[in-house]
Amino acid sequence: MAKVMKSVDVVIVGLGWSGSIMARELTKAGLNVVALERGAERTPAEDFVFPYIRDELKVRVRNGLMLDTATETLTMRNAPGDTALPMRRWDVFSLGDNVGGAGSHWNGITWRFTPSEFVLRSHLRERYGRDAIPAELQLQDWGVTYDDLEPHYDRFEKLCGTSGKAGNLKGRIVEGGNPFEGPRSDEYPNKPLIMSQAGLMLTKAARELGLHPFPTPASNSSAPYTNPEGCAIGQCQYCGHCEYFGCEANAKASPNICLHPVLFRDPKFELRTLSYVKSLNYDAQSRRVRGVVYIDRRTGEEVEQPAEMVVLCAYPFNNVLLMRLAGIGKPYDPATGEGVIGKNYCYQTNSAVGVFVDEEINPFIGTGVSPAVVDDFQGDNFDHGPLGFFGGGYISPTVSGGRPIQVRATPPGTPRWGAAWKEATAQWYNHWFPLSIHGTSYAHRNNYLDLDPTYRDAIGRPLVRMTFNYPENDRKMSVFLTNKANDIAKAMNARFTTPAPRTSNFGAANGQASHHTGGVIMGTDPKTSALNRYLQSWDCDNLFVMGGAAFPQNAGHNPTGTIAALAYWSAKAITEQYIKAPGRLVHG
Repeated sequence: MAKVMKSVDVVIVGLGWSGSIMARELTKAGLNVVALERGAERTPAEDFVFPYIRDELKVRVRNGLMLDTATETLTMRNAPGDTALPMRRWDVFSLGDNVGGAGSHWNGITWRFTPSEFVLRSHLRERYGRDAIPAELQLQDWGVTYDDLEPHYDRFEKLCGTSGKAGNLKGRIVEGGNPFEGPRSDEYPNKPLIMSQAGLMLTKAARELGLHPFPTPASNSSAPYTNPEGCAIGQCQYCGHCEYFGCEANAKASPNICLHPVLFRDPKFELRTLSYVKSLNYDAQSRRVRGVVYIDRRTGEEVEQPAEMVVLCAYPFNNVLLMRLAGIGKPYDPATGEGVIGKNYCYQTNSAVGVFVDEEINPFIGTGVSPAVVDDFQGDNFDHGPLGFFGGGYISPTVSGGRPIQVRATPPGTPRWGAAWKEATAQWYNHWFPLSIHGTSYAHRNNYLDLDPTYRDAIGRPLVRMTFNYPENDRKMSVFLTNKANDIAKAMNARFTTPAPRTSNFGAANGQASHHTGGVIMGTDPKTSALNRYLQSWDCDNLFVMGGAAFPQNAGHNPTGTIAALAYWSAKAITEQYIKAPGRLVHG
């Protein structure tokens, strides 16, 4: 028998970026909020300190800050007819397991999606013809526009102390920034980070090719900064230990330093860690979720938390799982194309070009954010008419701290072991860096999430089953972008290049991001989407679903900025509309 707690106004599942933003906005509106976090609390002063946090073996190779796959994982296959098997270790991507979520160990890359991505289906049909989109690509408009989200992008950048240079300020193109970005209402709160040698090389070569390089927007603060919440952010030390690591200097924005110091002092907020949410209490007749049931990982006790509103802020896999188990929304069926829960799962289509140069590159100086970037081939920034694919991505060099276990690149033809391999690693260790290509992942009919019929998690629920492969559209896009990156590498006078486009099947060892989107997507029609434009469930009036799960497809930019902007957008609708008149915010 579950222990029943006193009812609260709001229960939030997951306390990463979206959960922390939502909790802060709702408590400021006067609501009592309980946040349930599966993992433990991590405080920068105790958990992100030197020298522990720079332990490459423990933190990066052995995934010290990540979810243990013995507790929870997912099964994976490439096509609906294949047999899915569990992922026993995080080779392709890693899932966080602590207060702050992926926001505590992300790289800090802070993009805004281009305006056309939010109206992608309409945009492509208008530019290329009504029949231009292949039938197997399930591209959809989001139900919101860039203009809707722009104030919320701006707010998140100021929360994080984002470093960058505006390229489109109120419709005026500004030299030195990204000329392809949507109009911005304000400049970045901090100046760009110092440009590395690799960034300077890319900038020079790209300009010679007629491209438009600029500093990558980074929530790694270039100077000490106090955000609008009154929280102090440190200055980047260029240690290169960002991805998979916490920040010892408090310079990389995270919920832990940007929101939690004020949120945790609010008497209307309560955090319960090690609280593993098992299920939602859904009343279909009243179209309401009555609360959630969770397992206290300290004691194994089952606890019921009633609430007037539930906000799912977990990872896309967990949001899909909870919706499926509760029976909220019709499950997606790839055979018919009908249903919405699990639909339009997307990943990220990344590739790289290894660049071997005569110039010495200091691999120990770097950030998780690439120092310079080219966005000319992002989204629909270029003419796709004769190319046979849609989508694109950005190109940037990556220098991440010279980690000696992982960073051992050698030229083509080098033996994989022995004296010759040792000599090559010594020769090229500080004369190599990758040009990373970060591309779109567009929704395909056969890429989706459902429940595995065989495997179960630690508390007896079915594992989420991922069915995913790179669509032909995305493979063609990857070849095109990788060739463009290789052209830039050659313009750098590279001694050798090793282009590696994404042409093989997706597998457990060949992914390059933890950017998972879709499964509980937003849109304008309840027949093709699970959420309305305010991220409110079409089927359950007091249920809101945040995060990448809401994306109808994934753009070529990193998703965190858009996840945060959507959270602020939804919170505004809840506090200004829903609280005053609970019920449907959009009638489909």
